[in-house]
Amino acid sequence: MAANSQTNLSVVDQGPDVLRIEPSETFVVTPEVESITNRALTYLRAGLPLHFAGLPGVGKTRLAFHVAAMLGSPVVLLHGDSQLDSSDLVGRDSGYSRSRVVDNFIHSVTKVKEELRTQWVDNRLTLACKHGYTLIYDEFNRSRAETNNPLLSVLSEGVLSLPKQRSQDCGYIHVHPNFRVIFTSNPEEYAGVHKAQDALLDRVITLYLDHYDRDTEVAIVVARGEVPQQLAAPIVDIVRALRAHHEGAARPTIRAALAIAQVLAASGAQVHERDDVFRWACRDILSRDLARITRNGKTIIPTVIDDVVQDVLRGRRKKRWL
Repeated sequence: MAANSQTNLSVVDQGPDVLRIEPSETFVVTPEVESITNRALTYLRAGLPLHFAGLPGVGKTRLAFHVAAMLGSPVVLLHGDSQLDSSDLVGRDSGYSRSRVVDNFIHSVTKVKEELRTQWVDNRLTLACKHGYTLIYDEFNRSRAETNNPLLSVLSEGVLSLPKQRSQDCGYIHVHPNFRVIFTSNPEEYAGVHKAQDALLDRVITLYLDHYDRDTEVAIVVARGEVPQQLAAPIVDIVRALRAHHEGAARPTIRAALAIAQVLAASGAQVHERDDVFRWACRDILSRDLARITRNGKTIIPTVIDDVVQDVLRGRRKKRWL
């Protein structure tokens, strides 16, 4: 399979909160990735908000940046956080401005007028809505539900309500017609993740992402791990075999395969069961996802990993370890 690696992230500053994302050569586009990208772009170009949901490590954020690059608009990036409140999205008063007028129209009389005003600063949601940028709200459900309330009217009525204390006459702005938003989220059962409002999810198109197919994962490891395919393919097969050990398991992910590939690229080690670097890299990197596999109170992780490596490299059927 030939992989097209013509799109990835190249970020150029356009201001403190605005990014320009341009095509690069480290994002792998295979038929599976291209299909998801085309679906996403179709919804976004129709003016619909997009939501990539799925397990950690399947590439949701990277795909969000890739899709935003295909749109071609400047990007505003926002990361979900439980410490955020709605003002971190919309804006807040920040400091004061003072004006002083001295009226000496009559020589013998001096009139001085001073006025103190608060200084309003737009935050990233307001910035994107006002100028028609693409907002990437990464892991939005790490923010509390009430933090995201300003998005409800933005996505349904195309209006962003602003705090009453804003030092302007109007208490709202109309959302720019070019404004687009891409959300990403992890499953609710993961630590630090809040339940997203049904009202918000009802306003977006959700695409559920899972682990990519084998060919895509191999192409990603070749491109980003900077190893040839003959090294990338068995690494991916080892990771996929461990993932299949427990049906429906989320880990290990492509991140583990990339980490092993990076070790081999840096050390010159080979994918061989007698290569010490390869063997302990597999144990150290893959064991973080298998920490709960025990027998009689003792970990059997090294045995599990060694057996998988041996089975993959020798082309034998997988064993039952437990």
